[in-house]
Amino acid sequence: MRDRIKDILLESIQVKEELIRTSIGQIKEIADLLIESLKKGGKIILFGNGGSASDAQHIAAEFIGRFKKDRTALAAISLTVNTSVLTSLANDYGYEVVFSKQIEALGKKNDIVIGISTSGKAKNVNFGLRQAKKMGLKSIAFTGCDGADAAKIADTAFIVPSLVTARIQEAHITVGHIICELVEQELCQEQK
Repeated sequence: MRDRIKDILLESIQVKEELIRTSIGQIKEIADLLIESLKKGGKIILFGNGGSASDAQHIAAEFIGRFKKDRTALAAISLTVNTSVLTSLANDYGYEVVFSKQIEALGKKNDIVIGISTSGKAKNVNFGLRQAKKMGLKSIAFTGCDGADAAKIADTAFIVPSLVTARIQEAHITVGHIICELVEQELCQEQK
């Protein structure tokens, strides 16, 4: 069991080392997009399924509350938290539209949509990304594997170089935290 624990930790480290080699510029680019959106009065709209839903909620909470600084709230929303909306849309229209219909209702000029799908194949996430494109909103896919459809639909695709769902999710939350810190640092410099 000790060897398996060591192997899992090393696998996670290797994924992050690959991100250091290949993705620093893209992480900065994503942070810059979010900073620009928030400066223009936009909001960050996040969504995903399962663990990715939790990641969407987690990152939205970091923007609204605080990451490292006590500061003014930054506009973000996770589309996975309203069970009445999710269940009514799934019941009345089908699960594929639970995010796209919310983006249709809530998305406004200067908003940025972040769809999270470890495989890039989640139909409802991809429908949400398509809705953003239809509305002229910038979209970012956080995915893994080869990015699949999500990477093709989104304006920007952050693809974690792994086929293992757990390692992809770990990288997503790490990069989400990095982006929160960069955005907070840029937008809240004068606050403590």
